[in-house]
Amino acid sequence: MNEVYRPIAQPVRRNALRQKLGVAYFRLKKRLQWAFGNIKFGRQNSSNLPYEYFNNASPLLRNLAGIDPVLEQNKIVNLRIALSKINGVVLQPNEVFSFWKMIGKPTRHKGYVDGVILTDGSFSGGLGGGLCHLSGVIYWATLHTPLDVIERHRHGYDTTPQKFFGHDATCFYNYKDLMIKNNTGQAFQLQIEITDDELVAVWKSDIPPNVSYEIYEKAGCFHVEDWGATTRHNRVYRKTFDQNGVQINDEFISENHAIVM
Repeated sequence: MNEVYRPIAQPVRRNALRQKLGVAYFRLKKRLQWAFGNIKFGRQNSSNLPYEYFNNASPLLRNLAGIDPVLEQNKIVNLRIALSKINGVVLQPNEVFSFWKMIGKPTRHKGYVDGVILTDGSFSGGLGGGLCHLSGVIYWATLHTPLDVIERHRHGYDTTPQKFFGHDATCFYNYKDLMIKNNTGQAFQLQIEITDDELVAVWKSDIPPNVSYEIYEKAGCFHVEDWGATTRHNRVYRKTFDQNGVQINDEFISENHAIVM
């Protein structure tokens, strides 16, 4: 058996009251962290830092079987609202980016609409659907910078088993957050753009890059659980290279386990 395998229990549906109380508890816990966690958050800035570290472009729309195409188009509406809150954010040394702290709670009053969401192993429509696409694109771009990901959550279901496993970052207001800290001595700026067919995340800096990165997986495997589902497992690592292409580091990034859809 592959060493990275960890058994995944069959999902259990919680009753509505337990779910509501659990969400309320974790949302309060996150708000307390924001307020009293001694965290200095980055802010949007109209400046344009000159040096590009990494550019991550992802197809904007996907043709999902059985999903109303309107929900996919609505995702673009939701993304544009979210982008208006985070595009251009600058992280000075020791500052933190919090996905939900900057975006806030998606509501209809703010213009959010029903987009595609993944719930209990199936796609459906939900308010603010599509924001996980944004958090995932930012996460993958961040792995190619010296910034530190201090909070990230992956989907409980692997929706694209033919692609690199562990590249995603799910989000659910507000406690499934994506948080990134600048532990370097230079400034970084996140720029987000929606083109005709792509969602693009770019990290820039005030100092030219002097390293490059390669993200790869180890010990990837599939497994059939005792209760019948196929699950997927791996560990993700990152190699760092200097300007001459010489490897100077090889570090563990994450361990991932999910049910395969």
